[in-house]
Amino acid sequence: MQFTLIDIWHHTGLFARCIIFTLAIMSVASLVVMAERMIVFRKTRADSRNFAAKMGAILAKGDLSTAANTNLGKDVGHLGRVINSGLTAYRISPNNKEVAVESVARALERQAQREVQSMKRGLGLLATVGSTAPFVGLLGTTMGIVNAFQLMAAAGSGGLGTISAGIAEALITTAFGLLVAIPAVMAYNFLQGWVDARAVDISESSNEFLDVVARHLSGGAHSSHAA
Repeated sequence: MQFTLIDIWHHTGLFARCIIFTLAIMSVASLVVMAERMIVFRKTRADSRNFAAKMGAILAKGDLSTAANTNLGKDVGHLGRVINSGLTAYRISPNNKEVAVESVARALERQAQREVQSMKRGLGLLATVGSTAPFVGLLGTTMGIVNAFQLMAAAGSGGLGTISAGIAEALITTAFGLLVAIPAVMAYNFLQGWVDARAVDISESSNEFLDVVARHLSGGAHSSHAA
């Protein structure tokens, strides 16, 4: 037997092949999640930056009435959706300053939680693949080694040469498990770090917007807006 991937594949048993197919499915699923999340994150970051540039110029003047009635379209990114929820709450809030500020704060917090949860979509699958793929491969290795020793016992002869082919077939599943797990773990850590950073951005932007609302209401401008 030549110890090449093709030759080892031809000599693998049904159980080992099932393990390899399972790992292949896990690998494809994790790659799909990686690609989809990267595309989504890139788009929402660009949209958020565009929204911040346009809405920031309006909010810098403290003109919440204009900001609340400004429609920048649907592609506003995670930051735009959070701030828009605050603007909506401000538009329908009563004239009482404390009630209005609290209403806006709750709206910002609710939407922020939705956005963070939305950005985490699929990361659980990456974590699952990263943590379980080595064990799936190890299961194939364990059963493969058991089969190798059973063949040695049935043949009635010992020695490393007798079971070397079986051990090679068994260890290949562990190698596949590690090849699947390592990229999944790296991608999960990277994407989770990105989500955590965006959560901080959302929190800072929400607090800044809430300060603008509080200053605006303190100036008595909300009554004219509500009218």
